[in-house]
Amino acid sequence: MKPVNQFFLSFAAAFLLSVTSIFFSSCSKPLDEQKEAYLFAYFTGNDPGEEAIRYAISTDGYNYRALNDNQPIVDSKEISTSGGVRDPHILRGADGKTFYMVATDLYVPEQGWNNFAMILMKSTDLISWESTVVNIPETYPNDLGDVHRVWAPQTIYDEVAGKYMIYFSMKQGDNPDIIYYAYANNDFTGLETAPKQLYFPPVESNTKACIDGDIIPFEGKFYLFHKAEDGDPGIKLAISDKLTEGYELVSDKRIDCQTKPVEGSGIFKMNSSDEYILMYDMYTSGRYEFTKSTDLKSFSVIDEDVSMNFHPRHGTVMPITGKELKRLVSKWGSFDDLLVEATSPELKKLNVDIKGDAKTIHLPVKRGVDLANFDPQFKCVAGITATPEGPQNFTSGALDYTFTIAGKGDVIYAVTASEDHNPVLEGYYADPDVLYAEKTGKYYIYPTTDGFDSWSGYYFKVFSSDNLVDWTDEGTILDLHKDVTWANRNAWAPCIVEKKIDGEYKYFYYFTAAQTIGVAVADNPTGPFVDSGKALVDFKTLGVDRGQEIDPDVFTDPKTGKSYLYWGNGYMAGAELNDDMISLNMKTLKQFNIDGTYREGTYVIYREGTYYFMWSEDDTRSPNYKVRYGTSDSPMGTLTIPEHNIVVKGDPETGIFATGHNSAIQIPGTDDWYLVYHRFTYPKGVDMPRGSGGFHREVCIDRLNFDVDGNILEVKPTFKGIDSVN
Repeated sequence: MKPVNQFFLSFAAAFLLSVTSIFFSSCSKPLDEQKEAYLFAYFTGNDPGEEAIRYAISTDGYNYRALNDNQPIVDSKEISTSGGVRDPHILRGADGKTFYMVATDLYVPEQGWNNFAMILMKSTDLISWESTVVNIPETYPNDLGDVHRVWAPQTIYDEVAGKYMIYFSMKQGDNPDIIYYAYANNDFTGLETAPKQLYFPPVESNTKACIDGDIIPFEGKFYLFHKAEDGDPGIKLAISDKLTEGYELVSDKRIDCQTKPVEGSGIFKMNSSDEYILMYDMYTSGRYEFTKSTDLKSFSVIDEDVSMNFHPRHGTVMPITGKELKRLVSKWGSFDDLLVEATSPELKKLNVDIKGDAKTIHLPVKRGVDLANFDPQFKCVAGITATPEGPQNFTSGALDYTFTIAGKGDVIYAVTASEDHNPVLEGYYADPDVLYAEKTGKYYIYPTTDGFDSWSGYYFKVFSSDNLVDWTDEGTILDLHKDVTWANRNAWAPCIVEKKIDGEYKYFYYFTAAQTIGVAVADNPTGPFVDSGKALVDFKTLGVDRGQEIDPDVFTDPKTGKSYLYWGNGYMAGAELNDDMISLNMKTLKQFNIDGTYREGTYVIYREGTYYFMWSEDDTRSPNYKVRYGTSDSPMGTLTIPEHNIVVKGDPETGIFATGHNSAIQIPGTDDWYLVYHRFTYPKGVDMPRGSGGFHREVCIDRLNFDVDGNILEVKPTFKGIDSVN
């Protein structure tokens, strides 16, 4: 057995995740020896340098922060024969003091998906590890000499045998991958015997691969979660009364909560409840999904409660004590990522901005907070303390806060606080449509409910305000799962219009569902809304063979009282609405002339004889998503596109990006206009993986101005936002 040479790297700048206050302990209260936290061991990808063991920590099992700036905690070249280490599984030993870790010895850039060995590791402190490589075909040439795949080992203690059982998948020749097992020797440096097959799939499925086994004892039985390629490929469950034999498949249905490819299941019990977390690697989607259960058979997704400031691949989570947490922080903590959170309920927590490189923290507070007597309520991971404590006066500029990492010393951060009105809605929302309702004298925002993976939301909400600054959540007004019969997914980009019909106000709400457009009607701006029962727009227009039928905009011409609907993605179409407002006058259907900047999100306003058509350019996942405009002399007229026609775009200087899909509002009786738009969530949206900032967006409002010739002046997106309009 050879000792592992550890290397230490200081942290680079990292952004702060919005996490619940239970992630952190009090900045002065130590944790005890009970299991109070969690250690996540993982790797990050298939490219050079990514196949290496990394650590992250959590104190609630939901919110994780990378240690060592998401760099390896052990050099892969020191512990492997290939130079790559994947799929780490970590286990606390039966004595409670020794830790075991096993991993795949594979370097994909050179080996592809074929390998021959796994790594066995042992530690008493989670920091220094001893390791051994077990090469299967070399060790067992007679029985297993043709093995060319040894994947995802895991370890479990067999209480009956008094030994540690290692189980993993192997592939021989052209046969499918099979899950095997063998006992480790006393020193955890090798296997006692040649591996034996652990899991035998049903006969009808035994020609398909089974990999990534994950066993947990539960109610006197052993539950084997695994990825099976038979039927609907995904995470399946087999159960046995014995650890080493007799596993029977519960169902050929997936037990995970996905339709997309997944692998690398990892299940663990929460420290302080009877709940279990099953997590898995959505390897083609670039993210992890977390689910929870109490019976280990029915799971529900909890992704909205989970946060990570790193992007893991196949790994495992193990409960740890407060003492162990402090040891890890003292070893791999950093002055550039303090593992500190400001938890005051008076904060806009999603938008707290910690810049480790600049040693600054900005605290955006909610409306009406007394900045002369404000307590950020900093909470710290064990091993870190913060001073000063309690309320401070933030009205005169930055205050110095000293953070101390045990065993490392102090660092000073300059901390500022301000009342920032943007974003105007708390949480993830996008595609805002704004309305002033004559019936109530209030303003309303109708957004897409955001934060769902790949825009998979299914319900719509509405928010009300008297002044465009203070907004009240009025709740869900349309749920595709309950209120709509013709579509149940992708609730996007609604719009609304108020019409007075026979002396009574009616509200016509147009919305996207499953890439088609529907309409619902209500007597009040907050509903209840009743769906018309069918799609209004589910067709391509005038030979269009591209894009989607999404992003409706409804506009009533103040000159004629007629209403029009516009829509499109990749093309822009429009038609006059019939008097019933739930059908189109197809004779007026038109595809508009537009330049190559048009992507989606049409919005039309009228001012001083001119009709302004606004639209969004680029992809909503792009930091360069922006709004442009053209003009016309009628609601269905030819567009004139100015040379300089940007309405709003991102600002790299402030870090505000992806400002798009807008609406606008004119204050009644004035020529005061305001632009309502969304942006990436700040500060972390621009750094989210695979464009997922494009479904983690926030609604903002800034002033919209015109020059003397009626041209729209480019809006500069701000954090401050606007002042109350009354």
